[in-house]
Amino acid sequence: MALLQSTLPALSLAMKAHASHEIGSALLRTYLGHETGRRVHAGAIERGSVETVHAVLWFADIRGFTAMSDSSPGAVVIDVLNGVFETLAAALRSRGGEIMKFLGDGMLATLAFDERDRAATCRAALDAAEEAAASIAALNARRTASGLSAVTVDLALHVGDLLYGNVGAADRLDFTVIGPAVNEVVRIEALCDPLHHTVLTSAEFAAAAADGGDDRLLSLGRYALRGVRESKEIFALTPREMG
Repeated sequence: MALLQSTLPALSLAMKAHASHEIGSALLRTYLGHETGRRVHAGAIERGSVETVHAVLWFADIRGFTAMSDSSPGAVVIDVLNGVFETLAAALRSRGGEIMKFLGDGMLATLAFDERDRAATCRAALDAAEEAAASIAALNARRTASGLSAVTVDLALHVGDLLYGNVGAADRLDFTVIGPAVNEVVRIEALCDPLHHTVLTSAEFAAAAADGGDDRLLSLGRYALRGVRESKEIFALTPREMG
C-alpha cells in the first residue's frame, strides 16, 4: 500500500503531462492542419526554416462574396463560410490534402507528393474537385429549398515546387507555403468567372493528370495571368464528368 501511495503522485503528473501533450497536439492540428501542426509541435518554429516540397495547389473562392457579405447579416455570412469550407475540406481529407489557409472567403490547400506519385496525386486532387462540385450542388439544393440563394465556388488546381516553412516577424510566425506557383493558382482561379467554368487547372497539372491516363480536362486556350510574364494554357474540368 505504501508503495502504491508513493507512486500515485508521479503517475498523476505523468497523466497530466500526457493530457496536456494531447490537448496541445489537437489544438495545433485544428488551427494549423495535421502535418503543419505535427511539425510545429515537434519544435519546427525557427523563423526562416523552410524546405522545398512538390505539391498540388488547390485554391477555392466564393464568387460574389463581397456583395453577399455587404447585403447579409453577419450570422448568415458565417454560416455560408462554414458550410462551404466544410464541404471543400471533406473532399480533401481522405485524399491527403492539407488546408494551409482560410483567406476571407478563399481556401488554399496542398496535396504534397514524391515525384513518383505526381500523376496519382493530381488524379486524387481532380477527384476531390469533382466531389466538392457535387457536394456544393447538393448544398445549393438545400439552400434554395429553404429560400436561400445559391453559392458559386470557383476552384483552381496547379502543381509546382513550394517553399514550406516559417516566415514572419520575430514575435509572430506563419507556417505557410510561398512561391510563384501560389501566385499562379490564385490568378487561374480569377479566370473561372469570365471563362464560365467553376474548376480550372494549369497546363502543368493537366499534363501530370494525363500521364496517369486521366482525360477529364479540356484545353480552353492560352490566357494572360495578372503578374505572370507569359500567357498560360488553361484547362477546365469537363461538364460531362462533373455531372
